[in-house]
Amino acid sequence: MREIRVGKASLNIGVGMGGKKLSKAEGVLEEIVDQEPVRTYAKRTNKDFEITQGTPVGCKVTLRGEKAVSVLDRLLKAVGREINESSIDRNGNFSFGVDEHIEISGMEYNPEIGIYGLDVSVSLVRPGFRIKNRRRNPSKIPESHQIDKSETIQFLEENFSVEVV
Repeated sequence: MREIRVGKASLNIGVGMGGKKLSKAEGVLEEIVDQEPVRTYAKRTNKDFEITQGTPVGCKVTLRGEKAVSVLDRLLKAVGREINESSIDRNGNFSFGVDEHIEISGMEYNPEIGIYGLDVSVSLVRPGFRIKNRRRNPSKIPESHQIDKSETIQFLEENFSVEVV
Protein backbone atom coordinates (compact mmCIF):
# COMPACT_ATOMS: atom_id res chain seq x y z
CA MET A 1 0.00 0.00 0.00
CA ARG A 2 2.94 2.32 0.50
CA GLU A 3 4.74 1.66 -2.78
CA ILE A 4 5.74 4.82 -4.64
CA ARG A 5 5.19 5.16 -8.38
CA VAL A 6 5.41 7.82 -11.07
CA GLY A 7 2.09 9.66 -11.22
CA LYS A 8 2.87 11.87 -14.19
CA ALA A 9 5.77 13.43 -16.05
CA SER A 10 5.35 16.80 -17.77
CA LEU A 11 7.74 17.90 -20.52
CA ASN A 12 7.84 21.58 -21.50
CA ILE A 13 9.66 23.54 -24.18
CA GLY A 14 9.44 27.32 -23.78
CA VAL A 15 10.22 29.07 -27.06
CA GLY A 16 9.04 32.59 -26.25
CA MET A 17 7.27 33.16 -29.57
CA GLY A 18 4.93 31.48 -32.00
CA GLY A 19 5.49 30.71 -35.66
CA LYS A 20 7.98 28.32 -37.22
CA LYS A 21 10.16 28.06 -34.14
CA LEU A 22 7.23 26.85 -32.03
CA SER A 23 6.06 24.35 -34.64
CA LYS A 24 9.61 22.93 -34.81
CA ALA A 25 9.63 22.62 -31.00
CA GLU A 26 6.30 20.79 -31.16
CA GLY A 27 7.82 18.39 -33.70
CA VAL A 28 10.79 17.73 -31.41
CA LEU A 29 8.52 17.03 -28.44
CA GLU A 30 6.32 14.73 -30.51
CA GLU A 31 9.38 12.84 -31.74
CA ILE A 32 10.61 12.33 -28.17
CA VAL A 33 7.36 10.99 -26.70
CA ASP A 34 5.17 9.89 -29.67
CA GLN A 35 2.30 12.01 -28.36
CA GLU A 36 0.88 15.26 -29.69
CA PRO A 37 1.91 18.29 -27.58
CA VAL A 38 -0.37 21.12 -26.47
CA ARG A 39 0.52 24.79 -26.96
CA THR A 40 0.99 27.06 -23.97
CA TYR A 41 0.00 30.71 -24.07
CA ALA A 42 1.31 33.85 -22.36
CA LYS A 43 -0.63 34.77 -19.22
CA ARG A 44 0.46 38.41 -19.22
CA THR A 45 1.89 40.99 -21.58
CA ASN A 46 5.64 41.59 -21.22
CA LYS A 47 6.84 44.55 -23.27
CA ASP A 48 10.53 43.81 -22.62
CA PHE A 49 10.24 40.48 -24.45
CA GLU A 50 7.60 41.77 -26.90
CA ILE A 51 5.08 39.17 -25.71
CA THR A 52 1.39 39.99 -25.55
CA GLN A 53 -1.21 38.15 -23.49
CA GLY A 54 -2.67 35.12 -25.25
CA THR A 55 0.12 34.58 -27.78
CA PRO A 56 1.60 31.06 -28.01
CA VAL A 57 4.97 30.86 -26.24
CA GLY A 58 5.69 27.14 -25.84
CA CYS A 59 4.42 23.59 -25.86
CA LYS A 60 4.04 20.82 -23.31
CA VAL A 61 3.02 17.19 -23.01
CA THR A 62 1.92 15.16 -19.97
CA LEU A 63 2.71 11.45 -19.73
CA ARG A 64 1.24 8.91 -17.34
CA GLY A 65 1.72 5.22 -16.62
CA GLU A 66 4.34 3.03 -18.30
CA LYS A 67 4.95 5.59 -21.04
CA ALA A 68 5.97 8.14 -18.40
CA VAL A 69 8.40 5.67 -16.81
CA SER A 70 10.07 4.69 -20.10
CA VAL A 71 10.45 8.29 -21.32
CA LEU A 72 11.69 9.38 -17.88
CA ASP A 73 14.37 6.69 -18.00
CA ARG A 74 15.59 8.01 -21.39
CA LEU A 75 15.61 11.60 -20.12
CA LEU A 76 17.51 10.73 -16.93
CA LYS A 77 20.08 8.90 -19.05
CA ALA A 78 20.50 12.11 -21.12
CA VAL A 79 21.43 14.12 -18.00
CA GLY A 80 23.91 11.52 -16.76
CA ARG A 81 21.58 10.02 -14.14
CA GLU A 82 22.31 12.89 -11.75
CA ILE A 83 19.84 15.25 -10.07
CA ASN A 84 20.53 18.06 -7.62
CA GLU A 85 19.01 17.61 -4.19
CA SER A 86 17.56 21.12 -4.48
CA SER A 87 15.50 19.90 -7.47
CA ILE A 88 13.38 17.74 -5.16
CA ASP A 89 10.61 19.44 -3.20
CA ARG A 90 9.26 18.49 0.23
CA ASN A 91 6.24 16.72 -1.32
CA GLY A 92 8.34 14.25 -3.27
CA ASN A 93 8.11 15.87 -6.71
CA PHE A 94 11.24 16.65 -8.70
CA SER A 95 12.28 18.59 -11.79
CA PHE A 96 15.30 18.77 -14.04
CA GLY A 97 16.28 20.20 -17.40
CA VAL A 98 17.77 18.71 -20.54
CA ASP A 99 20.04 21.29 -22.19
CA GLU A 100 19.94 19.86 -25.72
CA HIS A 101 17.33 17.47 -27.08
CA ILE A 102 20.00 15.67 -29.15
CA GLU A 103 21.44 14.24 -25.90
CA ILE A 104 18.34 12.02 -25.58
CA SER A 105 18.86 8.51 -26.94
CA GLY A 106 17.21 8.02 -30.33
CA MET A 107 17.39 11.71 -31.28
CA GLU A 108 19.65 13.01 -34.02
CA TYR A 109 20.70 16.53 -34.98
CA ASN A 110 18.78 18.08 -37.86
CA PRO A 111 20.15 21.46 -39.04
CA GLU A 112 16.69 22.53 -40.27
CA ILE A 113 15.21 22.12 -36.78
CA GLY A 114 18.10 23.26 -34.58
CA ILE A 115 18.60 22.44 -30.91
CA TYR A 116 15.98 22.80 -28.17
CA GLY A 117 16.20 22.35 -24.42
CA LEU A 118 13.34 21.09 -22.32
CA ASP A 119 12.14 21.07 -18.73
CA VAL A 120 10.88 17.90 -17.05
CA SER A 121 8.67 17.84 -13.94
CA VAL A 122 7.76 14.55 -12.30
CA SER A 123 5.06 13.92 -9.71
CA LEU A 124 5.28 10.80 -7.53
CA VAL A 125 2.20 9.19 -5.97
CA ARG A 126 1.17 6.36 -3.68
CA PRO A 127 -2.01 4.28 -3.86
CA GLY A 128 -4.78 6.35 -2.28
CA PHE A 129 -3.57 9.77 -3.45
CA ARG A 130 -6.73 10.06 -5.55
CA ILE A 131 -8.70 11.13 -2.45
CA LYS A 132 -7.24 14.63 -2.62
CA ASN A 133 -8.31 15.19 -6.26
CA ARG A 134 -11.66 13.43 -6.44
CA ARG A 135 -14.75 15.51 -7.10
CA ARG A 136 -16.95 14.11 -4.34
CA ASN A 137 -15.70 14.42 -0.77
CA PRO A 138 -12.04 15.33 -1.37
CA SER A 139 -9.81 14.71 1.68
CA LYS A 140 -6.30 15.46 2.81
CA ILE A 141 -3.56 12.84 2.58
CA PRO A 142 -2.51 11.81 6.11
CA GLU A 143 0.98 12.92 7.12
CA SER A 144 2.13 9.31 7.48
CA HIS A 145 1.14 8.53 3.88
CA GLN A 146 2.73 11.56 2.20
CA ILE A 147 5.98 11.25 0.24
CA ASP A 148 8.94 13.18 1.62
CA LYS A 149 12.31 14.11 0.15
CA SER A 150 14.22 11.11 1.53
CA GLU A 151 11.68 8.64 0.12
CA THR A 152 11.97 10.31 -3.30
CA ILE A 153 15.76 9.99 -3.22
CA GLN A 154 15.49 6.31 -2.28
CA PHE A 155 12.92 5.72 -5.07
CA LEU A 156 15.17 7.35 -7.67
CA GLU A 157 18.24 5.38 -6.57
CA GLU A 158 16.42 2.03 -6.58
CA ASN A 159 14.30 2.35 -9.74
CA PHE A 160 16.33 4.63 -12.03
CA SER A 161 19.90 4.31 -10.64
CA VAL A 162 19.99 8.08 -10.19
CA GLU A 163 22.62 9.74 -8.03
CA VAL A 164 21.34 12.71 -6.04
CA VAL A 165 24.09 15.29 -5.61
